[in-house]
Amino acid sequence: MNKYIIHGGRPLMGEVTISGAKNAAVAIIPAVAMAESPCRIENVPNISDVKLSARILTEMGATVRWLGKNTVEIDPTTIHTNVVPSELGRKMRGSYYNIGALLGRCSKAIVPLPGGCDFGVRPIDQHIKGFKALGCTYSLNDGMIEVSAKELRGAHIYMVTGGATMNIILAAVKAKGLTVIENAAREPHVVDLANFLNSMGANISGAGTDVIKIRGVEHLKGITYSIIPDQIEAGTWRLRLQRAAMCL
Repeated sequence: MNKYIIHGGRPLMGEVTISGAKNAAVAIIPAVAMAESPCRIENVPNISDVKLSARILTEMGATVRWLGKNTVEIDPTTIHTNVVPSELGRKMRGSYYNIGALLGRCSKAIVPLPGGCDFGVRPIDQHIKGFKALGCTYSLNDGMIEVSAKELRGAHIYMVTGGATMNIILAAVKAKGLTVIENAAREPHVVDLANFLNSMGANISGAGTDVIKIRGVEHLKGITYSIIPDQIEAGTWRLRLQRAAMCL
């Protein structure tokens, strides 16, 4: 076939389903490790990074059940280690969210440096800066970063990246006192993570603005939560439909 014949003049109609936001899911799934009872996460995007995030928790001892391609139930009460498997963690960028989540769970995390798609180096200096402000020390050995604290305590932190903002939120949720993040990332997935944690019992305010305040709590409960639709995918569909309409 060397040509298409298109007869226009007809309105475009129909519905599309937008997947859950990947950037929210890869932080929310590790965050389940801080819950004291099982969580059910709905509208999970069916992508490799999400599967890897769930596999990491499984290898760490959590009970993970897929109730469909977009719903996962995770019982974190059986997690027995603070070490993220190196082979799995190196396959994705978002594995660093396990640092914040494990610090919140047990004040110590050993996690491989992030990997994933080949977009160049992925410095985590801003993450480390935030963890240090919360009272952590860190070391790097054989590609594994170890972060720990005798006691996580609230701090005033200036951020410059979205990933670091989310990681510090995770670590600060159970820190003692008040943590203030200035110049915080304001993307929808940051807000979704904060909403998820607040539903579990966290005390986070200001998500979606450039100043986020986290007042530490002692306990987080398991919940059922639906991840927001992916705004990038939604925008792509809108652009496609706009271009199609121009051709009619």
